[in-house]
Amino acid sequence: MLTIQEILETIKMVQEENLDIRTITMGISLRDCSHTDPEVSCQKIYDKVTRMADGLVDVGEKIAREYGLPIVNKRISVTPVSMVAESSSTDSYLPFAQALDRAAREVGVNYIGGFSALVHKGLTRGDELLIRSIPQALAETQRVCASVNVATTRSGINMDAVSRMGQAIKELAQLTASDNGIGCTKLVVFANVPEDNPFMAGAFHGVGEPESVINVGVSGPGVVKRTVEELPGADLGTLSEAIKKTAFKITRMGELVGRAAAERLGVPFGIVDLSLAPTPAVGDSVAEILESMGLERCGAHGSTAALALLNDAVKKGGAMASSSIGGLSGAFIPVSEDAGMIRAVEEQALGIDKLEAMTCVCSVGLDMLAIPGDTPTETISAIIADEAAIGVMNQKTTGARIIPVPGKKVGEYVEFGGLLGRTPIIPVNPFSSSGFVNRGGRIPAPVHSLTN
Repeated sequence: MLTIQEILETIKMVQEENLDIRTITMGISLRDCSHTDPEVSCQKIYDKVTRMADGLVDVGEKIAREYGLPIVNKRISVTPVSMVAESSSTDSYLPFAQALDRAAREVGVNYIGGFSALVHKGLTRGDELLIRSIPQALAETQRVCASVNVATTRSGINMDAVSRMGQAIKELAQLTASDNGIGCTKLVVFANVPEDNPFMAGAFHGVGEPESVINVGVSGPGVVKRTVEELPGADLGTLSEAIKKTAFKITRMGELVGRAAAERLGVPFGIVDLSLAPTPAVGDSVAEILESMGLERCGAHGSTAALALLNDAVKKGGAMASSSIGGLSGAFIPVSEDAGMIRAVEEQALGIDKLEAMTCVCSVGLDMLAIPGDTPTETISAIIADEAAIGVMNQKTTGARIIPVPGKKVGEYVEFGGLLGRTPIIPVNPFSSSGFVNRGGRIPAPVHSLTN
């Protein structure tokens, strides 16, 4: 049970430090929705999602009012569509994306994730069709999010899939050019993807998950920043301990909300993902946490070490507070969604090379990275390959959410709005990667994958 002191501290975090439950995500298995007739399968998907998630938004809003705690998003994740749709006789999975979009709109959630495929060791017919369908599917729907896992530490990197994802991203950007390529904000390419991640755009309901589950994503960069600011003369060990204690409190609050939601919806509680997910709001920034530790700007030498300290302390605090920590849990560094990151890019303290180095120690990878619209497809694929290599070699999750903004060049800005924010266009290395990417094949798994 929470103590009175913890409740008072939580109230202060909410009122003064932007603490919120970033998302309650209901995972729903669609494994029983397969059918040889795609129309029948799509109807089964729509019926099941609307039936099981019918009360999700209402329950979230009631809990938010009762606890006085903002719950920003209510979302759904489903079984990877490539698996569900593979038995259907069709040459496009667009109807499946449209069925998911209609279901999401009907129950009132803002995103539904799971237009996904797991292709780290190869592609089936269903995987091929899904990847081919991604650009049109995300361009013609509003709420559907997609992800593709192209690598794992145990299998290596599927470079054929990496190449196809570069092509899909470029095509999707062109199809949504009138909105600055916004379709690409709904697509993530992963290595070592977790199957219980509640955060979009990478959420899907893993094959090892139950019929339905509630996963919670908690976010508190502002709370952690205040903790650091209150210890201006502390050494880094003391700072780590203070962040760990703060993460403990946040996690306890997140599990309380998650279990309450699961009980009211009649489904199991899954995990708390304690990821520090920033927003464009002032003070709600991971970059500013690092600057509060003593860096003049995020991106300065020492930024990777500071982020490593932050990520480790957050994970340790969460593990102390709950046995249900999952998803990604750590710190996100999405450029356009973090006011401090945007400022660092504007002042040329932070570029793609330093961002890539920081992804070695953060929760995910290159996130909401807006690059010139004329960036070659092979360069986009090579950026994905670099991130996948970091994940594979370090046995961690990495991802890439890249937006080649049509018509935009380095020095210009793109405005996505809302939580997606605003960002300058970041330059990429001008030298070609095509000869490497076009070799294709599979980069073998590292020797340390042989752990049996």
